[in-house]
Amino acid sequence: MTSLAAELEQILGPKGWLAGDDAAPYSRDWLNRYGETPLGVARPGSTDEVSRVVAACHEAGVSITPQGGNTSLCGGAVSGRSGGVVLSLSRMNAIGDVDRAAGTIVVEAGTVLARLHDHVEAQDLIFPMHLGAEGSAQIGGLIGTNAGGSHALRYGMMQDLVVGMEVVLADGTVWDGLRAVQKDNAGYQLRRLFCGAEGTLGIVTRAVLKLYPAPKQKATALLALPDIQTLVDYGTYLRGEAGEFISGLEFFCDLGLDLALRHVDGMEFPLESRSPFYLLVELTTSSAMVPLDEILEGALTVGMENGQVTDGALAMSEAQRAAFWRLREEQPEGQRLEGAQLKHDISVPPGKLASFLSEGAEVCEGILPGVRINPFGHLGDGNVHYNLSPADGQTDFGDKAKEFAEELGALASRLQGSFAAEHGLGRSKIALADHLRSATERDLMVQIKAAVDPKQIMNPGVVLKG
Repeated sequence: MTSLAAELEQILGPKGWLAGDDAAPYSRDWLNRYGETPLGVARPGSTDEVSRVVAACHEAGVSITPQGGNTSLCGGAVSGRSGGVVLSLSRMNAIGDVDRAAGTIVVEAGTVLARLHDHVEAQDLIFPMHLGAEGSAQIGGLIGTNAGGSHALRYGMMQDLVVGMEVVLADGTVWDGLRAVQKDNAGYQLRRLFCGAEGTLGIVTRAVLKLYPAPKQKATALLALPDIQTLVDYGTYLRGEAGEFISGLEFFCDLGLDLALRHVDGMEFPLESRSPFYLLVELTTSSAMVPLDEILEGALTVGMENGQVTDGALAMSEAQRAAFWRLREEQPEGQRLEGAQLKHDISVPPGKLASFLSEGAEVCEGILPGVRINPFGHLGDGNVHYNLSPADGQTDFGDKAKEFAEELGALASRLQGSFAAEHGLGRSKIALADHLRSATERDLMVQIKAAVDPKQIMNPGVVLKG
């Protein structure tokens, strides 16, 4: 055992330091594409232990990769260097008391999102971050990747839900920014610097999070629309008519629906006819006095009368609402079960979504004729998960994966969008970022990284070249 490993085991105890086969479950990413064998896995139980571990690694010049639920799709939560230390926050999962007056709660970074949901919902409150991996994703990882999810239109990204935080910096110093106030303009907004930094600037150990009153009413509809421009136009109408009540505005296409119905058990299609595109609309309110059903029914009537909505159904029960949401949420699983796929996480201004999908289809057909395109995502903020399956009769994409990523990323950039909407850069998109983002933008990131982490030990090779 190396002297550093021995020191870390002494700091953490036998249950807090894993090595050899015990470290294997922490060593590879969600998609099994990245991850070098680490020196070991540190599992601290407190901020003080995180600080001591980081200080020891800093002194030894050994890299540290913070890891939450390891659900990253970009390889950002596993070590890129053999012999580095993976620092798992899973033991730091305490949830503090709710501050009802402030509408906040303090949680440790290893808290699993679904557990936080259960905790606050039992008190008639919500933490409005929802995504497919919420049963394993942890708060620290969500902050590190600045997660978005299906409710970002109404409540914002993770950076908008974090009021304050505590961070262990690269030399082990602890920054206490656990101030539970929204208005704090005493200098740079440091907490936002760590949102989306993917552990390259420091390790978030605790956070003050915003809470909201639980909805007393929900109104949900699944709608069929004839084309993407109609979808965008109707979405714009809905935002004008019911904007303050919209908590979900999700879209998917008929290919994605077909894959989900074909491969995922228990799926049923609730409408009378199929259509090229579908829109899942959900309105919520914490007031019992708002005529929410009337608002949604009225909007649906307008859409049908002007030909924008060709079919639709209102959820008449919680079970039916859940079934509608499942049609959207099982899109990735249906495509995974179909076979090989390429996943692209892209955003464009919502008004340019139709242009992106039209031009993107031409780009993809030019690269690999017959490729099947499954766009789905968040209509309100323009985030589209642009996932591809090989043409019928083909089992893979040959050597075209890089070309797809570069061409689609370039198209999104030309439309003033992003090739990394809510999954971050991790290790998989660094070259793409260097290719598509300006030298000025990348140089600013390099300067910040050098100033905060001069030894370059904090998750090297993530976000920036290591």
